[in-house]
Amino acid sequence: MTKPTDDPTIGRLVADVTRDLSSIVQHEIALAKSELRVSVKAGGLGIALVAVAAFLLLLVLILGSVTIAYFLTMTGLHPAWAFLIVTGFYLLLAVVLVLIAWSRFKKVRAPEKSIGTARQIPSALKPGGPAGTRVKTVARS
Repeated sequence: MTKPTDDPTIGRLVADVTRDLSSIVQHEIALAKSELRVSVKAGGLGIALVAVAAFLLLLVLILGSVTIAYFLTMTGLHPAWAFLIVTGFYLLLAVVLVLIAWSRFKKVRAPEKSIGTARQIPSALKPGGPAGTRVKTVARS
């Protein structure tokens, strides 16, 4: 008869490691969720305050436009022409901004180098893959 030993088997060690890794991942996810909750609350309040400020700035823009139009009427210009001049200025400004944005959008390109690297990852992770495409790990300090 063989004498039972208290040494764990390889299967038991693998099961323990799997259980421990699963526990670590679950706890890390819980920690990330709790941190994100705090960040989302702070970010939500910040977004609300920025939205209120943007609304107030829109009101200032409208009232400022009316004020400029009335100042133009003080020069003897008919009110319709004064408001048309202010509207034309904003229309011209919008067209210029759209043209600048359009020229910027034309410069947007796909990240070709990153895409190429990402396509090499699956073959580098396969056993027996090309040696030149192996993913090198760097120890963090």
